[in-house]
Amino acid sequence: MRRHKLILATAMSALIAGVATPSVAQQVQADATGESSPSASSDITAVSNRPDVAQWSAPDAQMEAFVDDLIAKMTLDEKIGQLTLLTSDWESTGPTMRDTYKQDIRSGRVGAIFNAYTADYTRELQKVAVENHRLKIPLLFGYDVIHGHRTIFPISLGEAASWDMEAIEKSARVSALEATAEGIHWTFSPMVDIARDARWGRISEGAGEDVYLGSKIARARVRGYQGDDLRVTDTLL
Repeated sequence: MRRHKLILATAMSALIAGVATPSVAQQVQADATGESSPSASSDITAVSNRPDVAQWSAPDAQMEAFVDDLIAKMTLDEKIGQLTLLTSDWESTGPTMRDTYKQDIRSGRVGAIFNAYTADYTRELQKVAVENHRLKIPLLFGYDVIHGHRTIFPISLGEAASWDMEAIEKSARVSALEATAEGIHWTFSPMVDIARDARWGRISEGAGEDVYLGSKIARARVRGYQGDDLRVTDTLL
């Protein structure tokens, strides 16, 4: 489980780095070297783009070698399979999975499952993946843990109205503890779009129309979900 979370997190970091704009990249480099960039020195409103450096993201030669070796063993279909997300029928019929989906799992054509939780059910599906395929790559389980899991908190927009970053971070931490105890690795939160049109249905999952408030709340939620070490089993991507 830890390796799978680290592999996904590393891939996401690489993707984000690949789409960074030149100005952001220059600012990050300047922050890292201690030098001031032209834009930072000439604009008193400039905000540092230096990212938080988490312990789990530090270079790990052993993990990099493991990932390289694993990818070298994979067929093209297996690589595509790792990018495939299928859904369980939990929300409509309970802890069930279509037979064709189970066959896809056995064949290594699935990397993640949505809408599957509880320790017993996720363990059942995980055994199908790990015990029936030559590469034994575990599944990643995702679920909409938006404003709580077993404990339900106010909707995200309601929490944002409190301006209480400590409470928001705590609600995300409780959500992570409850969700990971039921086999969930990945949540589709926080929703960080800046919503200024009330007709958009997903506005309730965000922090409103203010960029600064939205950024502070996003930071608090991510800290709550992920803590400071994604290798810990009660952290949530």
